[in-house]
Amino acid sequence: MAKTSTKTTDNNKILVIVESPAKSKTIGKILGSNYIIQASMGHVRDLASKGLGFDIENNFKPTFEVIPEKKKVITELNKIAKTVDRVYLASDPDREGEAIAWHVKECLKFPEDKIFRIVFNEITPKAIKEAVANYHQIDMLKVEAQKTRQILDKLVGFKISPILWEKMKNYKLSAGRVQSVALKIICEREDEIEAFKPQEYWSLEALLNKGKTQFSAELSRVLVNSKDEKIELKNEDDVKKVLKKLEGAKYLVSKITTRDTQRKPQAPFITSTLQREASSKLGYGVSKTMQIAQKLYEGIDLGDGSVGLITYMRTDSTRISDDAQAAAKDYILNNYGDNYYPNTPNIYIKKSQNTQDAHEAIRPSYIDKTPDSIKKYLTNEQYKLYKLIWERFMASQMTNAKVKNLSVDINANDYIFKLGSSKIVFDGFIKVYADEDDTKAQNFPDLAVGDELTLKELKPEQHFTQPPSRYSEASLVKQLEEYGIGRPSTYAPIITKIQQRNYVEKIENKSLKPTPLGRAICKQLNEYFVDIMDYKFTAQMEASLDDIAEDKQNSIKFLNSFWQPFSKTLDEAQKNMKRVDVQTDKVCPNCGKPMVVKISRFGKQFLACSGYPECKTALPMEGDGAKVEIPQDEATDKKCEKCGSDMVIKTGPYGKYYQCLNEKCKKRFSIVESSGVKCPECEKAGRDGELVKRKSRYGSFFWGCSKYPDCSFALWAEPTGEKCPDCGSLLVKKYLKRGNKIACSNKNCKYSREMDEE
Repeated sequence: MAKTSTKTTDNNKILVIVESPAKSKTIGKILGSNYIIQASMGHVRDLASKGLGFDIENNFKPTFEVIPEKKKVITELNKIAKTVDRVYLASDPDREGEAIAWHVKECLKFPEDKIFRIVFNEITPKAIKEAVANYHQIDMLKVEAQKTRQILDKLVGFKISPILWEKMKNYKLSAGRVQSVALKIICEREDEIEAFKPQEYWSLEALLNKGKTQFSAELSRVLVNSKDEKIELKNEDDVKKVLKKLEGAKYLVSKITTRDTQRKPQAPFITSTLQREASSKLGYGVSKTMQIAQKLYEGIDLGDGSVGLITYMRTDSTRISDDAQAAAKDYILNNYGDNYYPNTPNIYIKKSQNTQDAHEAIRPSYIDKTPDSIKKYLTNEQYKLYKLIWERFMASQMTNAKVKNLSVDINANDYIFKLGSSKIVFDGFIKVYADEDDTKAQNFPDLAVGDELTLKELKPEQHFTQPPSRYSEASLVKQLEEYGIGRPSTYAPIITKIQQRNYVEKIENKSLKPTPLGRAICKQLNEYFVDIMDYKFTAQMEASLDDIAEDKQNSIKFLNSFWQPFSKTLDEAQKNMKRVDVQTDKVCPNCGKPMVVKISRFGKQFLACSGYPECKTALPMEGDGAKVEIPQDEATDKKCEKCGSDMVIKTGPYGKYYQCLNEKCKKRFSIVESSGVKCPECEKAGRDGELVKRKSRYGSFFWGCSKYPDCSFALWAEPTGEKCPDCGSLLVKKYLKRGNKIACSNKNCKYSREMDEE
């Protein structure tokens, strides 16, 4: 990438365009009066909304258009650009940020040779001034890689989704390239859980005493021909046999082993590890973690202006800058002492990582801004996340913890009970950041080989093997990362989207469970789009996008190599994919058959009996999934007009209705909601008609005469019962954006008044 240097002390007027107002506020505090800081609010252009937005036959040439709500932003930027000498584009330091910078550049009516790119990993005076002093051209390879991703994702989504709409009779479905693979991971885990058969096993614990101290040891092994073997208690009979042989046994300490080990601190956070740790320690979801981190990165007002507190939070690099490492060393030596800093700095860069990469790990921008020193300026959630980041980084630069492990064997009639304990001899990094692996030593007395212990009780306990756990948001991110699917900037949007689409639901313990809709879609995609749903294939596409950004692969060749086989797969799916209904775990209250999700001609989803047409039961449903409570019939004192039998109130897809309980009759009629207002036409004719709520064939409600079809009077708005003081027509309620009104139903009358708040 060609770089150009400039002095920041010249008199040129420079416009710096960033992505958000928060970032502009923080950067504005750092740079002098020569700089005008303006926010572009992120993406300003997108692929054309008509069609795909690119021409497959013309080497996938894209057509971009300004997002309608960003037109004012572009106008404002061009207005300001007329007053400056140069423009610096300062969007985020990743591929998406590079593409945003290019799109802004394309929208500016400004000399191209005076538009430059600046990047920084943290919003600190040093980082910002270095970025300004080393402005450069936009990296078009990164832009090309991002455009390729956009085209690839739209190819998949816009080509597969219509097939799903047709075959699954649901126009709200979508099939994203990466979201579909994430859904597959969750569905496969659900399949494992359902197929799992628990196995019984038992444990046997001995409660022992030496002196006044009580402790426990667990049966582990048994001596057979002078060799100890692992013992398994598969059922209660196995336990009874052991208990029988242990009757009257002496419990003697037979072996004591000590071992000194060291525990190394973990690397500073990258995006995925921050999301996992925030989930396990703070209970934050992936999206929430990233939203809080974004605010910490862009800047928090610490009383004397906005300050960026952490480095860029979308990264997969564990690299730490020399300056940050030096600052951490000074802080550790001054606050904890020489013993807490290693002889050589801790480095966590993997061999596969590029050490020249601009990204760093997620770390505090200022080591001296400890969490407690700025707590009063942060929200509770910001404080907790910042504390997590600050402590993890500091611990990563500290010495190992020294641990003494103790293992004791206790022999009783050839059965060996074991107990173990770990004791931290030197805390090292644990002084700042306690790991999940930290264990507390069991309180037991000093023991020596040959000591006889007193048995207080033997406690057998039955257990059953457990199925694999459902994924949480954090563990799903870990799985995606291990498969090489997605990138730091995509994890949160992927997980959010599959929940918004109701393919996956978050249940009580925050684990992710596929809905019947999600499982049905996954089954269809697995059968007809094998490559798209293949983990290795998806990971290879991610790697290819990286290669495009590094000029190792040509974008057009890559897209063609994907499109040619994919287009054939689309044709085969269109011909062979069967129409399916989404089966739910609900059963029909009338015949007991499974209920399925249907969609009406008006696009409204409801539950219908799979036994149709023999059983025509239909019920309303909540959302797009099959999460619904089966409504119970309501008893009434109403009698059927046809046969005199009792009637009940039932609930159908279009609301409540009366139905006769006589199986031979089954007369039904809708429950009418009356306005209590007499029909003006019937009133003139001497009839007793009144206005009742009805539904049109297009699904809209209106108020019509109860004597229809003898009287066809109708109003589209609810009548109040009052007469217009000007013309005598009925007054109606009108709910408008500019305010709610009581107005005349006569179109030729202009009478209206404000509706009371009541």
